[in-house]
Amino acid sequence: MSDVLRKKIDEDEIETILAEDIDFTGELKFKEPLMIKGRFSGQIKAASALYIGENAEIEATIEADMISSKGRIQGNISAKKRIELSSTARVTGDITCPELVIESGAVYDGYCTMNGEPRNKNAN
Repeated sequence: MSDVLRKKIDEDEIETILAEDIDFTGELKFKEPLMIKGRFSGQIKAASALYIGENAEIEATIEADMISSKGRIQGNISAKKRIELSSTARVTGDITCPELVIESGAVYDGYCTMNGEPRNKNAN
């Protein structure tokens, strides 16, 4: 099943990496691919790909072009193209995307909407 995930990410190809010793809180906006290996809390809005490392801990609302996670995410995530959860990923929150790949071993607890429209929490 792992062959369904994108190719292994070469960190040398990513210009910005928030290292494992980074603990960041706030709003993060970016246009080029970014990798988070440390802790982040807040809101992420990306016009590009977001890669989440295996030891990363994210507590945020995330909007990105593509999201590939090996770490922990708590919060709703939305991608314009695709979301990938590797076997080490742990996600608690709702997902909105047109394409979702969940590798065996990943843990996901939330609602998934694949038509591009976020779920209305007030609907019965």
